[in-house]
Amino acid sequence: MSIVGDDEFDPRHLEAIADADPYPYWLEDADEPDTNPMLVRTETCDLCVVGGGYTGLWTAIIAKERDPSRDVVLIEGHEIGSAASGRNGGFMDASLTHGIANAQQRFPDEVEILEELGMKNLEEIEKAINRYGIDCDFERTGAIDVAYSTHAPSYLDELRDDYQQLRSLGQRVTWLDAEQMQAEVHSPTYSGGLWHHDGAALVDPARLAWGLKAAAESLGVRIYEDSKATSIERDGVGMLIHTPLGRVRAGKVALGTNAFKPLLRRLGHYIVPVYDYCMVTEPLTDEQLDRIGWKNRQGISDIPNQFHYYRLTADNRILWGGYDAVYYFRGKMAIEQESRPETWARLSKHFFTTFPQLDDVTFSHAWGGAIDTCSRYSVFWGRAMGGRVSYALGYTGLGTGASRFGAEVMLDLLDGRRSIATQTDFVKSKPVPFPPEPFKFLGIQATRWSLDREDTTGKRNLWLRALDRLGLGFDS
Repeated sequence: MSIVGDDEFDPRHLEAIADADPYPYWLEDADEPDTNPMLVRTETCDLCVVGGGYTGLWTAIIAKERDPSRDVVLIEGHEIGSAASGRNGGFMDASLTHGIANAQQRFPDEVEILEELGMKNLEEIEKAINRYGIDCDFERTGAIDVAYSTHAPSYLDELRDDYQQLRSLGQRVTWLDAEQMQAEVHSPTYSGGLWHHDGAALVDPARLAWGLKAAAESLGVRIYEDSKATSIERDGVGMLIHTPLGRVRAGKVALGTNAFKPLLRRLGHYIVPVYDYCMVTEPLTDEQLDRIGWKNRQGISDIPNQFHYYRLTADNRILWGGYDAVYYFRGKMAIEQESRPETWARLSKHFFTTFPQLDDVTFSHAWGGAIDTCSRYSVFWGRAMGGRVSYALGYTGLGTGASRFGAEVMLDLLDGRRSIATQTDFVKSKPVPFPPEPFKFLGIQATRWSLDREDTTGKRNLWLRALDRLGLGFDS
């Protein structure tokens, strides 16, 4: 039984998505807060935060926690949490580096400290959720990385290597053989799994964003929505940020624009917007839940290059996403790209291959959104304009957890604050930039094709080996 292969769809795969609402499940919530006013005048502040996703919200909160007297303004081009922060899968991973294998490959001398910083960051997120009373269905369930019986044997070996390394670092992990994995979550496709007990949590991502917004406002942060930053320039000893109808004059600026076109043009060479797609089922009945087990409610992801991620929601739907990661020519971003029926059909097929016993389940919502991807798969930082501007970008799908760390480091850089994190090569270095178009587009398509072949054969071709030597990558 294969999780991948051709796209010949059984009518059942298509019928299951026929009535799905093409809109993020998380955003259909009666408790969505009212939109804040747009900026229509000139504001003056100590710190202007650009971007109302997780990175921007955490930056504003931590800035006020460190110095309550600091005057902070946050501007967002749409609504708080309307982009990736409100439409992701709600996986909050402790890893800052897109997994320990990526850390070992890129920062071998810093693996231990980066894992410690990641675990500390997750603990601080949980404390903040409790401190501010954020109702976001936070569940510290852990997560399982699973291998399928159709995967190349090398993938299972790599997963065992991760297990051994995490154990050596003192993390609480459990190796699950095929029988144990299938006892934990009933699927005929599983051949093994690695359960990270403490290194991950699940949240309602939109409610987390809305809760962070309320927390920021409770600390005195002024938030303006529908106020897109259009340019940034020096203004005497400070900075001036323009919006369509107003301006912000600030001493310092923190940029958390992620997948959107960056205000600093040079950053466009480091990131590409990649569209990711997911779906959720109707709520499962108790009888349907019994068919799959999953009593411990862990988040799950499989381990190939083109991977799936899936989880249970608070009302016992299954969120199922991933696999396709689509880059559009010249980094085009548009509302119509949030809908991709061919990907939803492929995901539906893969869902019923993994859980054939759920053949009576249908999907209620299907949607997509852009994530900011860089060639090292993890966040990077920098300063500009005499050190008065800092940025954190490139999370590659792990921003739900790593964004708080990204914000903390960004503030350290802005304030000239020395920390354990700022002394690491992880923070000091940058990813290899992507080439210009059309080579960027052609290279990404060639890479996707090659990764698909590796998932089938277990072998990296000449193209992937060349990218490895150059330090370039692409991940779904």
